[in-house]
Amino acid sequence: MSLEFLGRKLGMTQIFKESGERIPVTVLALDPCVVVQKKTAETDGYSAVQLGFEAAKEKHISKALQGHFAKASVAPQRFLFECRVGADEAEALNVGDTVACASKFEGVDRVDVAGLTKGRGFSGVVKRWNFVTPKQTHGTHEFFRHGGSVAAGSYPGKIFKGKKMAGRYGHERVTQLGLRVEKLDAEENLLYVRGSVPGHTNALVRVRSSNRG
Repeated sequence: MSLEFLGRKLGMTQIFKESGERIPVTVLALDPCVVVQKKTAETDGYSAVQLGFEAAKEKHISKALQGHFAKASVAPQRFLFECRVGADEAEALNVGDTVACASKFEGVDRVDVAGLTKGRGFSGVVKRWNFVTPKQTHGTHEFFRHGGSVAAGSYPGKIFKGKKMAGRYGHERVTQLGLRVEKLDAEENLLYVRGSVPGHTNALVRVRSSNRG
């Protein structure tokens, strides 16, 4: 278990190494997070910290959360998230501390990035499940992109759960494991990782150190 950061996906670009190799990268903005609450094994049964991300106006925060932030003497935050950490790592953090990505990802070679994929709306089976379309000749008409038969005739006489059919496509949590860190800009709190990560531009992502070599 390691400390996670909440950030935003700024988009993709490319960087060049000294050898001339061109590397496609995704730029992640990991602004400092604030420790809002700590949980310990003695009081809560497990060790974790609650972090806040992006400052918010008090009028946009509910009364309950206003009290929560006031108790911690922390400015209102737009997003709250909890991450499990070891007891030693949690002990080193105090409520109100600001944690910057530069202090956690310095020297890290690979990270795991989790986010929501782009929402595609209601889609058919060809786009959603990559079904093969039938021949568009020899009597086929009106059913070029349909799924075909979905159940047996007499037995069992029903459609089993999980059948690949048309429906909502995308907008699901996906985690990219072991992405290589190509560059860390500590001053601007920017992390450059090789390849693509889930989500649209400016989407929220969670980043943690990876245990994959």
